[in-house]
Amino acid sequence: MSKPSVFGRLFSLRKALVLSLTAAASLSAAAADKVTFLTSWYAQAEHGGFYQAVAKGIYKKYDLDVTIKMGGPQVNGMQLLTSGQADFLMGYDLQVLKSVEQGLPVTTVAASFQTDPQGMMTHEDVKSLADLKNGKTVLVSTSGRTTWWPWLKGKYGLTDAQSRPYTFNLQPFMADPNIAQQAYPSSELFQAMKANVKANFYLFANDGYPPYGTTIVTMDKFVKEKPDVVARFVRASMEGWKSYLADPAAANALIKADNPNMKDDQIAYAIEKLKEYQFVGGGDAAKQGIGVMTEARWKKTYDFMVSAELLKPDTDWHKAFTTQFVKDLKVMP
Repeated sequence: MSKPSVFGRLFSLRKALVLSLTAAASLSAAAADKVTFLTSWYAQAEHGGFYQAVAKGIYKKYDLDVTIKMGGPQVNGMQLLTSGQADFLMGYDLQVLKSVEQGLPVTTVAASFQTDPQGMMTHEDVKSLADLKNGKTVLVSTSGRTTWWPWLKGKYGLTDAQSRPYTFNLQPFMADPNIAQQAYPSSELFQAMKANVKANFYLFANDGYPPYGTTIVTMDKFVKEKPDVVARFVRASMEGWKSYLADPAAANALIKADNPNMKDDQIAYAIEKLKEYQFVGGGDAAKQGIGVMTEARWKKTYDFMVSAELLKPDTDWHKAFTTQFVKDLKVMP
């Protein structure tokens, strides 16, 4: 039998190399864990860290193939999470504690925001939240009545007689100088500015409202069976937040693609507020890293909910969170 020619040997080597590289690429693709993350609302700057982790390949760096799905007014995020249609949910402490009370096996694994961005927009004569008791009418949404409104009433002696429904329309506020209304600094405050209406804003967290904001929630089973996936998703997401606040352009492009109603000026304004109020890198995150949570903070939220009769005292509040994925994370802002 004749020996293969030099050309034949080179062809065989090249073919073997191509097959080897193809196999390696296939193994790499197979190693990427597919993850679905469901947000709490339409795409916006408040979700920027997660979009940044997609846009800049941070999830990919941690062998994750992440799909971000938008929430919205008709989306029941907790239902989708518990039914297996999402792996992670952008959650809220009060929602998770209530779910635990009801026997749902869910838990919080990280907190993107060290404080809840909920607050109160007022006219310029109101100098503090305490001034609301002086005959002001307060517009409160349906969800607000079972979250921040009981806290505000209890802290400042307000009454239900002062409240009116908030329908997410700023016209009543603009027309009546006696009205105050719930607001996010990046949303309603932006709308007021665009309408040339001067307004003050008071962040509830600055007066002691305890919940975290923009948390990551998952099922107990997922934590138990795939702790490595949870750890990688948390780390990549927090690195995404650090990257987003440094240069948000990549994520902003994805945000606008998912939500065409989100314009550049509103995104820029929202990022300004994220930095002003240090939602991501303030509080405990300044020393322990982005995403950190503490048992003490969760205990304060539990105590508030029990005192406001929003939660049964015998609820095992420790089930609502775990610090195992953030205690040594140290993604410093």
